[in-house]
Amino acid sequence: MVRLLLFFAVCLTAMPGLATPGDARVFEFTYEVQEQDFPAGETVDIYIPLPAEYAGQKILVQALQSSVPAERGVETANGSAYYHLHRPAGSDTPLAATLSWTVSRSAVGATVASLSATELAQYLAPDTLVPVGHEILQPILEEIHATRKDESPAATARAIYDWVVDNVEYKKVGTGWGNGDTFWACNERYGNCTDFHSLFIALARSEGIPARFEMGFPIPQHATEGEIGGYHCWVQFYLPERGWIPIDASEAAKHPQLREALYGGYPADRIHFSTGRDLVLSAASAETPLNYFIYPYVEVGGKPWSGKLATRFTFADLTAPR
Repeated sequence: MVRLLLFFAVCLTAMPGLATPGDARVFEFTYEVQEQDFPAGETVDIYIPLPAEYAGQKILVQALQSSVPAERGVETANGSAYYHLHRPAGSDTPLAATLSWTVSRSAVGATVASLSATELAQYLAPDTLVPVGHEILQPILEEIHATRKDESPAATARAIYDWVVDNVEYKKVGTGWGNGDTFWACNERYGNCTDFHSLFIALARSEGIPARFEMGFPIPQHATEGEIGGYHCWVQFYLPERGWIPIDASEAAKHPQLREALYGGYPADRIHFSTGRDLVLSAASAETPLNYFIYPYVEVGGKPWSGKLATRFTFADLTAPR
């Protein structure tokens, strides 16, 4: 096994068993990139997402370990942070990293905010797989217009949410789902959270409603510890009179009893890592932006690597009764 070197560790507050108000939770989350060999003749760069700090989420303790030197960076368009491992050409050190955080997490509702002209343009613009004003969206928008209570952005956003929940099925069958592809969601009417929320964003932006894509990991509500199988994503849309409003259409489709609760809020059952689509972390990714960023992004010799690193994600709820 490679001996991991500790490069960054911060302890701010929080102790196991910390009492929290309401439905707030404190948990430890570990993101492990398992040992991987690469050819010694090329440079290797690995970018690993770091959790965000924003309304409802605070990092209390963090420890970042890696087998080679690394540094923290920030993707400028959305403010998504990352941990960048670099191994120079000629080195044969196997690459591995273990990143862990103690996170305070509470339920999230509408967040008061104002948008600059730049931010407004950003959250109304299309992404590669999220078209705005495309003809494929028009039949859906006609149905939404026919069912909304009035023509206000608030009523339109609610009608978009209801249409997506009612007309897209959560399932993972065959290939094509899971890319956050609006065209796929329009044509096939099924997919995972990325497909649900790409469609919501495309429809909202087409109606002049700013919306942003957020990605992280689900944290089970009724388990004290365990392994996390994969990512989850959700959306926030913007209304000037209320600010950023969270929704989770895919979970509402899976759990109809949560439909109302997941429009305008979500519980402390997730950890937020990255925001946005078409992310640029390096010169190579500027040519081919990342569709989304939750698993490690790797470059070998300054070019995107098509392989897949072995990863493991675990959590322990520090506020749960023991």
